[in-house]
Amino acid sequence: MLAVPGADLYYEVRGSGPVLLLINGSNGDTGLFAALGDRLADRHTVVAYDRRGNSRSRLTDSPGEQRIDEHVDDAHRLLLALTSEPAAVFGTSTGASIGLDLLVRHPEQVDLLVAHEPLVVGLLPDPKQWHAKFDNVAELYRTDGPKAAMGELTALFGLSGPPEPAADLPTPVRELLERVQANVHFNLSYELSAFARFEPDLTALRGAPLVLAVSNEGAETLLYRTTALLAERLDLPVVEFPTDHVGYALRPDEFAVAMTEVLARE
Repeated sequence: MLAVPGADLYYEVRGSGPVLLLINGSNGDTGLFAALGDRLADRHTVVAYDRRGNSRSRLTDSPGEQRIDEHVDDAHRLLLALTSEPAAVFGTSTGASIGLDLLVRHPEQVDLLVAHEPLVVGLLPDPKQWHAKFDNVAELYRTDGPKAAMGELTALFGLSGPPEPAADLPTPVRELLERVQANVHFNLSYELSAFARFEPDLTALRGAPLVLAVSNEGAETLLYRTTALLAERLDLPVVEFPTDHVGYALRPDEFAVAMTEVLARE
């Protein structure tokens, strides 16, 4: 555990070598990175953590609207506690947004950022329309509950929803899914609308050590589009990983190969 302003962060460390920090998006937690971390631990000290307000990283203050810069400060303090050297960072979805802002605010701590499908809807045509759509999901949660809201959210992203925590699943998998489902409340109540309004600092990111990556689910998905627009604005290529959006959890062998190639190439 690491005490930070307003929260106690739960984190896990495996392996040895240069630090690689993994940052989850949405309602994920450290468990989603366990298999990937195991596969990268032969060449990296792999660090993953539950973001504040999620799973085992409990808030020490009252919950309220979350800010990207607050989550960036958490990542900054975690890296500071673990290494004095620049680290590789991987972030996915809103975790990639946190990584982008970490690279801007603390460039001395980031050797390379792999931003996997960042949520930067402000780059889309008519961003106010997209902000309203995410606000609507949060409102739908308040009025109709999590099932209706998550159905609308997965439709917006163009992705499939997570599996249910069935009783016949192995205990660690069932417990992970239960934690992730429990995080939905925090995500929809305090994170979603605010995180959807994140605006990356394009000037500061131009020329920074950054790789933009997408899944193989198709150019029509929301996160592929936002990543491609960011790449266009920064004059960067887009690297396609041979898995879907949560391939780091469901197809860790292939995801680890793609990550290793990206990290070695840079």
